[in-house]
Amino acid sequence: MKRILLMVIKLLGHVPAWFWRICSFAKDTEEQRYSIEEKYNYIREIAIKANKAGRVTIVSSGEENLPEEDGYILYPNHQGMFDVLAFLETMKRPFSLVFKQEVKDIILLKQIREALHYIPMDRSDMKQSMKVILEASNRVKAGENFLIFAEGTRSRKGNEILPFKAGAFKAATRAKAPIVPVALLDSYAPFDRSTTEPVTVQIHYMKPMYYEEYAGMKTTEIALEVEKRIREEIHMRMKAE
Repeated sequence: MKRILLMVIKLLGHVPAWFWRICSFAKDTEEQRYSIEEKYNYIREIAIKANKAGRVTIVSSGEENLPEEDGYILYPNHQGMFDVLAFLETMKRPFSLVFKQEVKDIILLKQIREALHYIPMDRSDMKQSMKVILEASNRVKAGENFLIFAEGTRSRKGNEILPFKAGAFKAATRAKAPIVPVALLDSYAPFDRSTTEPVTVQIHYMKPMYYEEYAGMKTTEIALEVEKRIREEIHMRMKAE
């Protein structure tokens, strides 16, 4: 909370103009005035400024592993609210997001959700959750990139990860889309620690699993494999520190 306040205080003079522009993005649901790239790039620049104001440094690697063609799904471990800011700073190409329904109407988050067509998921409603996965799959087929947290909720144990849920990978299998495992380290620190001291967050884009690699696998097997790769990457990075 202290770091969020620091970000707000440092950027307060810019907030009204930013909010007005994002609201105009949100109203432009069909991209008649602004392209999705224009919307994304504007919001991305805000995220980069917010990270800097909050004294958060992002160390990234593996961007060259991202598929050249759009229409892939990022599957990271989930550590907290800061995760999406790390992706916004390091992802130059637009992506959409499946996120928990509980935060969909929070001011600013609501407008960003509407502007970038993020999809809220009610984790307690299996039928609605499957509709979300189906929508994400169809949009990936149409060439959008997506970010899905396969753990279903954030880990509250630092860099430890929770079991990945097989259902999250139905979006990829239905779309026959590349799966990009992503390892996040220390992404819990910016907002979970009660301090404004400088902090470094790591994000590592790993080699994708293309459809040809996982075509014969069940979603339970895919979930275990992606979880295993991310877990090994985290352990390797932690040992190197």
